[in-house]
Amino acid sequence: MPFQAQNLFNEMRDEGVQPSLATMATLMLCYAESGFPDQAQILWNEIANYGFQPDTVICMELMDAYGKMGLFYEIARIFKEIKSRGHILDAKIYTTMISCYGKGGQLQLMENIFEEMRSGGFSVDSSTVNLIVRSYSFAGSLTGMEESYRCLKAYRYFLEEETIRAMAFAYIQKEKFYQLGEFVRKVGLKRKNVGNLLWNLLLLSYAANFKMRNLQREFLNMVDAGFKPDLTTFNIRALAFSRMEMFWDLHVSVLHMQHMNIAPDLVTFGAIVDSYLNGRMANKLSLALSQIGMHNLYPNVLTDPLVYEAFGKGDFHVSAENLLQYPHKMHQEKWTYSKLLRFYLKKYFSKGQLFWNH
Repeated sequence: MPFQAQNLFNEMRDEGVQPSLATMATLMLCYAESGFPDQAQILWNEIANYGFQPDTVICMELMDAYGKMGLFYEIARIFKEIKSRGHILDAKIYTTMISCYGKGGQLQLMENIFEEMRSGGFSVDSSTVNLIVRSYSFAGSLTGMEESYRCLKAYRYFLEEETIRAMAFAYIQKEKFYQLGEFVRKVGLKRKNVGNLLWNLLLLSYAANFKMRNLQREFLNMVDAGFKPDLTTFNIRALAFSRMEMFWDLHVSVLHMQHMNIAPDLVTFGAIVDSYLNGRMANKLSLALSQIGMHNLYPNVLTDPLVYEAFGKGDFHVSAENLLQYPHKMHQEKWTYSKLLRFYLKKYFSKGQLFWNH
């Protein structure tokens, strides 16, 4: 694609047509976005030699292309050159650089540009600070994440849902479940524009540490606060009950789901299977599963992935996901829960791991 465009560009010049800034910039960006930074650099120099001044949008798109290739030194070079050429700097240039560095994990470069932006008197918008918080979160730097979060609060900016998830992910990865609970309380459990996310994270902070009384108390508080539990809410509880082999609580929770017309998913089914097998209650597994009537349904997973980060996936869940990659037998049939269960029990029994209570 870029070389075809280059041929057309050459034909234009051979015919004496003076290339415009738009034409040269389009070709330059075509090279950069196609992974040819050297050719893009040649066009960048030609633009300067013709006396053209690339506008902010062109500079941003070029930096973004370099950022996707991991060429952070090229971003710095472009920034240095546009300053030396007397280009009037725009806040969007800074935010683009912050975005490129942040997504690339270049935290120090990101922080340096952010400080230069603030010291230069440019206004810092909410999306930029949210991006910085997320960048520290994904890098696993809790200190940087929390400092940038305090900065966001100092600006009185809105904490985006994506940022909430990123911060929760960082706390979960470090197994800082107490801090996770404190964080969501500070954000505010009354906030409803993110659905049940904050309440579910609070429940997860207790469930992952198997603080069952706290889990039950906050579940009731969630309902009292006017929030309607969803599938993720129930599966957080189901996984905790399963790991603790609290069979009656698991049973009641599943009945509660049915009462609220919330359809279980693979996580729910797996929690029941793992609980009864690990608890040496295999003789009661069939009865427990018959109560949710999922045997002939096709498996799906609708639980918030943050739950897996905290709990990991159960044995049945992992086995099922592996099997779901392939059609059932030679008839290209779809897997159902009952077929997955038969396969799993056969494998489980063959390893001599299945114990029956009489």
